[in-house]
Amino acid sequence: MLGIYEIPLDSLRKRFRVLRDKTASAVPVGRLYTDVYHTVIVAPATSNTVAKCAYGLSDTLPTNMFAQAGKLGIPGIVFACDTEPVVVTEAPHGWVTLRPRRIELDNVERLRGIDHARVVASVDELEQALTLRLHELSLSWITSSS
Repeated sequence: MLGIYEIPLDSLRKRFRVLRDKTASAVPVGRLYTDVYHTVIVAPATSNTVAKCAYGLSDTLPTNMFAQAGKLGIPGIVFACDTEPVVVTEAPHGWVTLRPRRIELDNVERLRGIDHARVVASVDELEQALTLRLHELSLSWITSSS
């Protein structure tokens, strides 16, 4: 997805720990058991990923990380794409208006009810949720000096 939006992976690595699934997710998920991680963030989460998380499926790196984190009591923050009856979003070639179906909206609501899960619907909400989580842990943002 990053390539479609012309976002270089290295630009994210400057601020975040980025995992790529080359091992059927076993190695990255296993790192959750080391007490190193305090939060799992799935962003952005497509309607497919939201549905899988909402119904407990864990067959991809994001869904497996979300499921295992929840089982360990590690909070998960999910930036869901389809959260409103009308969504204006940037596609690779411009802005589009989407009208999520009832099933997508219902899956977002079901996900909101999952233990240790928080659903956000915008970049601003994601930043607020991360700031709150860091405050709960007495941590602060680490910003790049570049």
